[in-house]
Amino acid sequence: MVLNYIWIAFILIAFVVGIIRLCMGDVEIVTAMVDSTFSSAKNGFEISLYLTGVLTLWLGIMKVGEAGGSVNLLSRLISPFFSRIFPGIPKGHPAMGSMVMNLSANMLGLDNAATPMGLKAMKEMQELNPDKEKATNAQIMFLVLNTSGLTIVPISIMAYRAQFGAANPADVFIPLLLTTFFSTLAGIIAVAAVQRINLLNRVVIAYLGGLSLLVASILYGAGHLPAESIKTYSTVASSVILLSVITGFVGLAAYRRVNVYDAFIEGAKDGFNTAIKIIPFLIAILVAVGLFRASGALDFIIECIRWIFSLFGTDTSFVDALPTAFMKPLSGSGARGFMLEAMTTYGADSFVGRLSCLFQGAADTTFYILAVYFGSVGIKDTRHAVACGLTADLAGIVAAILIGYLFFG
Repeated sequence: MVLNYIWIAFILIAFVVGIIRLCMGDVEIVTAMVDSTFSSAKNGFEISLYLTGVLTLWLGIMKVGEAGGSVNLLSRLISPFFSRIFPGIPKGHPAMGSMVMNLSANMLGLDNAATPMGLKAMKEMQELNPDKEKATNAQIMFLVLNTSGLTIVPISIMAYRAQFGAANPADVFIPLLLTTFFSTLAGIIAVAAVQRINLLNRVVIAYLGGLSLLVASILYGAGHLPAESIKTYSTVASSVILLSVITGFVGLAAYRRVNVYDAFIEGAKDGFNTAIKIIPFLIAILVAVGLFRASGALDFIIECIRWIFSLFGTDTSFVDALPTAFMKPLSGSGARGFMLEAMTTYGADSFVGRLSCLFQGAADTTFYILAVYFGSVGIKDTRHAVACGLTADLAGIVAAILIGYLFFG
């Protein structure tokens, strides 16, 4: 429903702005807007075709990891932490396993695989809910963890960067990992503060402290390296980690005598089907975003923000990537459209192109997830879910800007 209103608003605003510019004597604006619809539709289809190969590859690899037990191993590593931040869920309850699998899939960048498990977890938590129309503390924490968008392997973003000719599509891997860490940490702290969850528990401190120390070490090391060296080390580290994931998944599956080839083929089929399904959605949003930009409406908004920041003597290079950040809480497809538009306009390896990718991966679609997850179990009173989710989104945006300047500025 939110995406419907956004899509209509983009087209209507673009039409109004186009008419105003036409009345002011800009006779070429109508032709430019019409041309943008055809070019955007073409881009959407070509991008979807490329994603077919990439998603087929990675969903095949992830299926191997699932069959070989790698994904289950990740779930077991996270479980002790989850039992502390979800005190309202009894130990051993089925909801815990579903939540771990959902967030594991999210961390691996498998949005389509994560959603079914997320809905299953929400349904299982609803069985513990005494007030069926009011969100429980556990449901809110789970939703905010989803909206914070913690991602270890940003498959789709790297695929898009490859499609747009990035010299190394994986060079945003480390910056994205850092950015999503901060948004997730902010979300956890916000929910814990409202729900009075003790984050000073030894297990919680061990998990969060260990991750924080790792992130701090990376940032400290990056801050003491020349700009060109940061990019080199980030690229090499990203490539090594990705290769390690693939090798680890295949190796463990082979060790456990899993038919690796058949498992890969089974997962690859899902990748093909997923890529085909997104074609109409991708074309629809790209056409709306293309019209909005071609009309000049987006440029007007961006210039207003740029003018405000320039008053304080701040570098305004990041402003051109802000449309992706503004759209992400409302619509993943809309934010993706702005990210792709940024890479088309400025280049995949430009600062704006890379920062748009960080914004896209910094958090998830807060309002969409809230509508789908809570709507699936009939919850009407969301309590503090929106406020905590948007807190995580804001932290992700700020972190993306700072980390973007550190690695690519």
